Amino acid sequence: MKSRISKLLHPLAGRSMLSYAVDAAQALEPEHLCVVVGHLREQVEAHLDEVAPHVARALQDAQLGTGHAVQCGLKALPELTGVVVVTYGDVPMLTGDTLVSLVGEHERSGNAATVLTAVVDDPTGYGRIIRSAAGETVERIVEQKDADDAERAVQEINSGIYVFDAEVLRAGLATLRTDNSQGELYLTDVVAFAASQGGRVGAHVTTDRWQTEGVNDRVQLASMGKEMNRRIVEKWQRAGVTVQDPATTWIESNVDLGEDVTLLPNTILRGATSIATGAEIGPDTMLTDVEVGEGAHVTRCQATLSVIGAGAEVGPYSYLRPGTELGAKGKIGGFVETKNAKIGDGAKVPHLTYCGDAIVGEGANIGAGTIFANYDGVTKSTTTIGRQSFVGSNSVLVAPVHVADGAYVAAGSAVTSDVGPGELAVARSRQRNIPGWVADKRAGTKTDAAARAAADLAADEQEG
Repeated sequence: MKSRISKLLHPLAGRSMLSYAVDAAQALEPEHLCVVVGHLREQVEAHLDEVAPHVARALQDAQLGTGHAVQCGLKALPELTGVVVVTYGDVPMLTGDTLVSLVGEHERSGNAATVLTAVVDDPTGYGRIIRSAAGETVERIVEQKDADDAERAVQEINSGIYVFDAEVLRAGLATLRTDNSQGELYLTDVVAFAASQGGRVGAHVTTDRWQTEGVNDRVQLASMGKEMNRRIVEKWQRAGVTVQDPATTWIESNVDLGEDVTLLPNTILRGATSIATGAEIGPDTMLTDVEVGEGAHVTRCQATLSVIGAGAEVGPYSYLRPGTELGAKGKIGGFVETKNAKIGDGAKVPHLTYCGDAIVGEGANIGAGTIFANYDGVTKSTTTIGRQSFVGSNSVLVAPVHVADGAYVAAGSAVTSDVGPGELAVARSRQRNIPGWVADKRAGTKTDAAARAAADLAADEQEG
């Protein structure tokens, strides 16, 4: 991956690859679940502490192959009996249902080992499944580098995902040798061992090749992400969501959408975002951990950890930072930034405003160009605007300050003291007009010429 981040922690649809692998394994309700860690183990274990703290960990201090990894895993667990499933942390599209089917086939057939396989058009790079003459069982698995021409022509490939009888697995691991092109202990050799001991080795073929695909570089990561997103988008379309342009719409796995939601082009929904029935999102919008109410409209907006009420309007070019709560039928308009702001039902912050650390009451109106000056260089303080109050354009509200219910702030005011109910706050200098200033200070300019012409016209009209 050429990354300082463990490959297993790179995200797809908002989750780490490892988290998908753990979830799939947990679908089996295993008695023991163990993750073998090696490269960048501190990162991986810290992540497991967050998403799956109950999972056991085993250290593979030297990367000596898949067989060695399984040996390390078994050492970290009590002596096992029954069925052992081996899977990978970088196969994020593998599902729990597929693992359940794989184990079910293993047990029904009485196999010593069962491998998950797929038939692909281009098997280059994969281990090949070599079946018996009758084709009912697997004789061995041959790695690409060790295969001859006939074996390389086989299109059934090994996913690397297995079910073993525990005793067969232990015995087979003990026989592994490094006499292969990579000098590693191959887990695939345990399959050949099981067959050589008279055990039945079966294959469970999946028709969904993506479930066998691993990720080894950024190109494969992007390809996997695109396919995963395609499936997520299609799932929501079939559930009653209109996605106008699926190619430019990205929906992460934990997002929840109601019926009759409309997603317009270039919409990105991330984290635990939820969109209620009838809302319209986009175009050019990114929501992260945002709750949107029924019938709301959000356009050309970036929002994080915010709540948008039913029937509310947001955008265009709005920036909702964490802690923003917009009430039902409220409005956050163009070029407005909010942070830790509770804006009541029907309240409006329509234009060119910074609204931070604020409580705006029901039905209040904030004029264009208003600044909630919440930070004095040391402390952040709160401004409260009461119900049905009106703040005129180009005002500055210097926190902490309280504008009561039904009050007015005159345009252009710098408010530093509380305003009582029904009061008008005017905090600006009295206007003074200086006659003849342009003629005196800007004589000979185009402005002076325009002023003289206007004065002459006014004189002519007065005489007429």
